[in-house]
Amino acid sequence: MAKWIEGRVVEQRRWTERLLSIRIEAEDIPFEAGQFVKLALPVEGEMLARAYSFANAPAERPYEFYYVIVPDGPLTMRLERLQPGDAVWLSPRAAGFLVLSEVPDAANLWLLATGTGIAPFLSILKSATVWERYPRVVLVEAARFANEFAYRELIDGLKREHAGRFVSVNFVSREQAQGALAGRIPQAIADGRLEAAAGVELSAANSQVMMCGNPAMVADAIHALAQRGMKKHRRRSPGHITVENYW
Repeated sequence: MAKWIEGRVVEQRRWTERLLSIRIEAEDIPFEAGQFVKLALPVEGEMLARAYSFANAPAERPYEFYYVIVPDGPLTMRLERLQPGDAVWLSPRAAGFLVLSEVPDAANLWLLATGTGIAPFLSILKSATVWERYPRVVLVEAARFANEFAYRELIDGLKREHAGRFVSVNFVSREQAQGALAGRIPQAIADGRLEAAAGVELSAANSQVMMCGNPAMVADAIHALAQRGMKKHRRRSPGHITVENYW
């Protein structure tokens, strides 16, 4: 199997100065919602690569990836400059275990994300499986500023389509924002504000939690959930928490 597949940029969408999504046409890469591939560009004779989660559902094309420009980041600074028709390379196999086939059934599915960690959850939310298996789904998204919540049209559409079954809760950490909670997700788990905002119970008896994003958020949220009797899920030791650190 070839190490890289050549694709072509279809579109770049700039959500803020730092946040963009890129859509890419390339040959078929089978994947499960929640998985990732590496995007790469040639730099001085070597392939410079980084992992990005699919934001599109498995049946959707073109591929879509949501990314943040890292100051002086050697790959993201180059990705930002790509125009429609430019070449970009993808790894030929998807990877990652932040997928519903690894998550037990439950009454409530919680999806906790910071920043571009929402990307795998967009893929999951656009797939049929999540709505077939989970009666209630809660998307929890944290950002520094309110304008960093991308994909609002998609999320609002899902709320209408799955009214009574889908709710989203936003956190903003660096400003006061109407309709958003202040502070961090882990503290809101601990003090009960998250459950109150969602109107959905978060407990070992009825919930599964998937997390993707800042490792500090993930670690602190795991600790807060442990106080509720919840633990990491493993095939040989079933639990309630499935995680992926996003850098």
